[in-house]
Amino acid sequence: MVERVKCPFHLPALGWRGVLLSLAFLVTGCSEDGQERRRSLGDSPSFGDFMRVADAGRGGRLFGQCAACHTVRMGAGDRNGPSLYDVVGKPVASNSRRFGYTGAIRSAGGVWTLERLDVWLAAPAKFAPGTSMRFRGVPDPLDRADIVAYLHTQSVDGGNTQALPSRR
Repeated sequence: MVERVKCPFHLPALGWRGVLLSLAFLVTGCSEDGQERRRSLGDSPSFGDFMRVADAGRGGRLFGQCAACHTVRMGAGDRNGPSLYDVVGKPVASNSRRFGYTGAIRSAGGVWTLERLDVWLAAPAKFAPGTSMRFRGVPDPLDRADIVAYLHTQSVDGGNTQALPSRR
């Protein structure tokens, strides 16, 4: 006869299989590549340091959270947010002729540089108080650098030109 051992704690929502699956995702999320890239940044990395180690392929996967509202392919239309194809180097609030940008984002002025995209992704409401974008932001600077690198590849020239200097 097999005796059942009682678990010292209860996992009602996930169960053991769910916990193991969650742990597997956690381990794959902390890839050796990501750890190595973080180690190479040093103690006080700048935006340029993050961009030096940015992974546009990973940024494309992270862009999935943005894809609920934004497209990034040439000729794709707007969704709840404007298309972001070829956004790098363009004036803020001008990438789509059809999208109704808020006064908050229109008043930000300037050009979408790599640096400004990073600031926007960190906290859209801080960048443009009053924006209708309800996304809280991407807190991890390496994740932001990966997304910015991806957006830079999604342009007419494939990201081969230098972005214009930042005003902000």
